[in-house]
Amino acid sequence: MIKIGIIGGAGYTSNELIKILNNHPKVEIKNIVSTTYPGIPIEEIHQNLIGEGEITEITKRFSSKITDEIDLLFLCIGHGQSKKILKNICEKINVIDLSNDLRMNNNSIFKKRRFKYGLPELNKKILKKTKNIANPGCFATAIQLAILPLAKSNLLKKNIHISAITGSTGAGRMNNEKLNFSWRNNNISTYKVFNHFHIMEVKQTINQLQKKYNGKIYFIPYRGCFSRGIISTLYTSIELSFEEIKKLYYNFYKKNPFIFISEKEIHLKQVINTNKCIINLNYFKKKVIITSIIDNLIKGASGQAVQNMNIMYNFKETCGLKLTPLGV
Repeated sequence: MIKIGIIGGAGYTSNELIKILNNHPKVEIKNIVSTTYPGIPIEEIHQNLIGEGEITEITKRFSSKITDEIDLLFLCIGHGQSKKILKNICEKINVIDLSNDLRMNNNSIFKKRRFKYGLPELNKKILKKTKNIANPGCFATAIQLAILPLAKSNLLKKNIHISAITGSTGAGRMNNEKLNFSWRNNNISTYKVFNHFHIMEVKQTINQLQKKYNGKIYFIPYRGCFSRGIISTLYTSIELSFEEIKKLYYNFYKKNPFIFISEKEIHLKQVINTNKCIINLNYFKKKVIITSIIDNLIKGASGQAVQNMNIMYNFKETCGLKLTPLGV
């Protein structure tokens, strides 16, 4: 059994991570740290964990510090804090970081640790050999999965235009007026237009696969009036026929257990509470239109982190991740 520690135990991503790991047959949670709620019973903060698997005696309450008696540490803390935490973590402990601190190649080294970018559909062979993984951002995951087949085949030639909308959990549990129910309900707004930091990850991935791409990426993110999920739609000019595009996507993802190509229009309830990404393709006047949907807390965060753990430890990639959509 792999012994697990979690730092940042009170957030939404930690909630999903604990729920998944409690039912994973090959791991045991040994230590959950929250600097905000040390000593507080976990089920007081994550009330949906009542009856979810077995919470051992050591993890009935949040700890104030991590134990060295673990094999793998998940960092579920806010952006900008990972390196502060890592300087006190024993080097023998493997790490999966869910913040954005170590995703970029120029930031991926901390002392003797080198973090590899954890998009499994891109870097699976690399992740099998690493001990430290930087989990991708949620928007970045949805967008990259939409364009990987094109970039891999050097087919991105023109600018890419993206619009995507995310639920309120994408901003975390922080107290913010734009997360308040009265502001967000029956409302929608843009933010960080053309300047969202997740696009840096997208550009890095394109450069890894298609070094000579010099087009621009225009991304408009939206805040939605729902709690979880991301739906992203992008378009770009393409020289292939629609049939050639569909064949390319089916062939690229045929060995990836969580990616599905749908011939029908797609909607968020198909992926909520799952680690799936569903992609729909359309074509109009030599432009390909790609819509992708994910659960931002699972495929965009904790589920993908467990998928990365499975790859790291040579478990079956889907182990512990047979999750059921919430339905209609």
